[in-house]
Amino acid sequence: MNKTERIMRDILVRGREEFGVVSVKAEFEAEGTRMDELLRLVDIARSAGLPLTVKIGGCEAIRDLLEAKQIGVKYIVAPMIETAYALKKYVDAKNLVYSDEESEDTEFLFNMETITGFDNRNDLLSEANVPSGVDGIVFGRVDFSGSMGLSRDVINQPIITEKIISVAEMCKVGNLDLVVGGGVSIDTIAVLREIAEIKLSRFETRKVVFSGKSATNSRLEDGLLNAVHFELLWLTNKRDYYSSITNEDKARIDMLESRWQVLNKGIK
Repeated sequence: MNKTERIMRDILVRGREEFGVVSVKAEFEAEGTRMDELLRLVDIARSAGLPLTVKIGGCEAIRDLLEAKQIGVKYIVAPMIETAYALKKYVDAKNLVYSDEESEDTEFLFNMETITGFDNRNDLLSEANVPSGVDGIVFGRVDFSGSMGLSRDVINQPIITEKIISVAEMCKVGNLDLVVGGGVSIDTIAVLREIAEIKLSRFETRKVVFSGKSATNSRLEDGLLNAVHFELLWLTNKRDYYSSITNEDKARIDMLESRWQVLNKGIK
């Protein structure tokens, strides 16, 4: 580990011990995490005693599932599931890659992040509860508001929260996990506590996942600031890593360009 990664590890340890952090998150989907980045994140997370959450690229992203299994990802999330058929495709794909025994160490969830998915929630919940189905739902608030033609400014408003609570009630009856994500910040604390009165298994920022019980932590504001610090250092470390790759051959490129210019003068 470099110095920045050691600081990131310490931030995660503090998050786990003081604020109820339960996982670190990466995305093959919107974030486009590369494998070398993911391996660094795995190293940092595991040194802090935390498992990994990965959002795969789609309901049938077999390669993503294979790589997640190889790395030992704890939570796998499929994005943009809107119909029971799409969820069935996800269930079939993960059951192809993971045996029943391997699935005991992994939890499979799907994103409900559009109004279409919400409107189909009864069918989705039924499909989720088939034998060897999925373990829960991640409610993505930002994309959800966008699917309704609304800006992300409404994610903490009743028009969104009421729908999450409706899904929370269904998850409670159906014994499914409910995870809330999308724009989670200090402004979301009151909303999280309202949802937790029904059911809240976990909630997540872009990179850090908290236990649902953390919603009632009197120091949650500090916990969310801690998560922002982690993400900032992650992006800084990523920038420095790729900058070093960009610059590692600069001297030789300059030398070859100079040589080429000299040699090229003699070419007619």
